[in-house]
Amino acid sequence: MKHADRIALQDWEKFKEDIARSTPVDRTMTHAEREKHRIYLEGHPIEWIRFFCAPYVKSEFAGFHKRAIRRIIANDEWFEVLSWSRELAKSTVTMCIILYLVLTGRKHNVILTSCSKDNAARLLAPYRAMLEANGRIIAYYGAQMTPGAWTEDEFLTKGGVAFRALGAGQSPRGSRNEAIRPDVLLVDDFDTDEDCKNPDIIQKRWEWWEKALYPTRSISTPTLVVFCGNIIAKDCCVVRAGAMADHWDIVNIRDREGNSTWPEKNSEAHIDRVLAKISTKAAQGEYFNNPISAGEVFETVTYGKVPPLKKFRFLVAYGDPSPGESKAKRGKSFKAVMLLGKLDGRLYVIRSRLAKSLNAEFIDWYVQMLEHVGDKAPVYCYMENNKLQDPFFQQVFRPLVAKVRKERGIQLYIRPDERKKTDKATRIEANLEPMNREGNLILNEAERDNPHMKELEDQFRLFTLALRYPADGPDAVEGGNRILDETMRKVETPVTRSRSEISRRNRRRL
Repeated sequence: MKHADRIALQDWEKFKEDIARSTPVDRTMTHAEREKHRIYLEGHPIEWIRFFCAPYVKSEFAGFHKRAIRRIIANDEWFEVLSWSRELAKSTVTMCIILYLVLTGRKHNVILTSCSKDNAARLLAPYRAMLEANGRIIAYYGAQMTPGAWTEDEFLTKGGVAFRALGAGQSPRGSRNEAIRPDVLLVDDFDTDEDCKNPDIIQKRWEWWEKALYPTRSISTPTLVVFCGNIIAKDCCVVRAGAMADHWDIVNIRDREGNSTWPEKNSEAHIDRVLAKISTKAAQGEYFNNPISAGEVFETVTYGKVPPLKKFRFLVAYGDPSPGESKAKRGKSFKAVMLLGKLDGRLYVIRSRLAKSLNAEFIDWYVQMLEHVGDKAPVYCYMENNKLQDPFFQQVFRPLVAKVRKERGIQLYIRPDERKKTDKATRIEANLEPMNREGNLILNEAERDNPHMKELEDQFRLFTLALRYPADGPDAVEGGNRILDETMRKVETPVTRSRSEISRRNRRRL
């Protein structure tokens, strides 16, 4: 035996020993008591899973886990796609469900497929180890291992259930278990990042699934299909499967309110820690089922030195209040205030305030902008205010601004921007992308390390017309740019010339 094979065998034996230790059996129970307990557990699938899959059930199930377990078990003929974020145990929960179905006699022929044969065998290994070494399964359902029919990619239990691992593109012929066609088709890690870059590979893989693997099922026998995979590209096999599934369950590491979807396992502090170490683009793709191509619209983001503020004729502080009153870092909408100036056709983002914040803090951002500028240039303060926002502007923000003026003695007056705006995404692309492409949209180099400016950079880089990531910062920049242009047209003094001057300049004038 080669050294690598010997190490692999030792690891496998240790893996089985860990499973055996995690599934101790009460030897004082009589056969009748054990049968009674088995019947009870089979009638309560979630308790069955907690008991028999103890090596893998380390945390209490979240609500979405329980709903998926009940949903899949309740339907013999079913097509489910689980697009659960990393660390939400989609493959593990699927394995527990399948073990329940095969040991209770409801399913008899399982094919597990993945992007490659090796990967499929790796994903099938926990099934084999659980059936081979789980003390509780052996005590309640008998020994499962069948000598001579027990390999890493294909095995048959003593109960007559067949398991087979297949890589994408392999021939699934010969997958009958005696007269039983496959009645469970598991697809896990079918898409890869590299493959998704090539539409031809995705099409070929999908055709193999549709034309080769799926037809191995019986038309007359109920079959369970489960796809496990995240949305890693706009077009991938998981997306195509989700479009035709009976249920597509999409669960991110955090919900829409920004809270952990599985707090029993993943605390907010742990999530913050992990996400802080990767880019926003990577986090969106791996943990939020939101594949974003950086630079899809704004290919580059330009940083540069901002001229002395006294050189600007005036500046604009433009705010987007966003709905809600929340300081949670994980909320959906950002409040934004951008300090902008324009000189020689270049738009400078001098300062950025872009975060989830309370309304009082949002108003304080305007104060920070005014204090930063001082008497170097006049500052026009504006706030987005459409018809739906106006009651909030009048009832909440006006009193807050008046309070700031009184308590801090600063001349803060915010004008409502009541212009009727077109679609947010197309407006940002049409008005800012050409300017950015020409290098005329410049973020302040001195603020590059400021978290607010970093968030603005991310929102520009990850901007798409589908708005799959917040774009409140670019929206505020676009709004402020329009105010700058309109104000400039108003304050510029028209150039007039006398008739004699015009005559001298135009020699062809009669």
